[in-house]
Amino acid sequence: MNNRFTPNTPVPPPYNGYHSTQSETVQTTSAVMKRVYLKMFLGLLVTAFISMFCASSVSYMHFMATNSWFYWGLFIAEIVLVIVISSRITKMASATATLLFYAFAAVNGLALAPIFLVYTATSIAKTFFICAGTFGAMSVYGYFTTQDLTKWGNFLFYALIGLIIASVINIFTHSSTLDWIISIAGVLIFVGLTAWDTQKIKQMAQYTPAQYTGRLATIGALSLYLDFINLFLYLLRFFGSQRD
Repeated sequence: MNNRFTPNTPVPPPYNGYHSTQSETVQTTSAVMKRVYLKMFLGLLVTAFISMFCASSVSYMHFMATNSWFYWGLFIAEIVLVIVISSRITKMASATATLLFYAFAAVNGLALAPIFLVYTATSIAKTFFICAGTFGAMSVYGYFTTQDLTKWGNFLFYALIGLIIASVINIFTHSSTLDWIISIAGVLIFVGLTAWDTQKIKQMAQYTPAQYTGRLATIGALSLYLDFINLFLYLLRFFGSQRD
């Protein structure tokens, strides 16, 4: 799943009317980041519960296996939701943006249900904790580092485009070597994107007016949610044990 779009949320220039002191800036930024992580966590819960519920439904899994159009419909719906949220975030109400984010998490849960039939529950859980640890470490790094990660972002964006192209090519070539390369590249790319997105969200939080922080929390949660999910899926290729 590489339906990741970089949000183009405009960042207002800093001026004294937003935050008068450095301590206020730190407090505001911390509050926004807490909302980002909370929304992201709730989104992951929605995805996980829906995936597990659907995987336990024989009728749903049979319907999905015998109707390929349904899976592609879910995939298209995900892309549409990401585009709508990313491009319309400044024009929609905060509650609407939040609702669309959770709708995206729910649709993604429907699409990811088959992994519970392909991989063992133990290996999925193990991979989740590995992913959570890796994601957490890189997000902490992105938040606290004083290094400007802008150059990372530019490089990772083009690397992500290359990854998508290679994945499409491998659909037709079925090359195990290329698949291995794609998996390694996917892990590295989304590890880097986690740090970059975290720093970018933090910088935006420092200068975003209070009335827009709810929408910033949603778009930030969406970015990190996509980083987490994609990192998890690529790690699952390495640590997932397939069912007999």
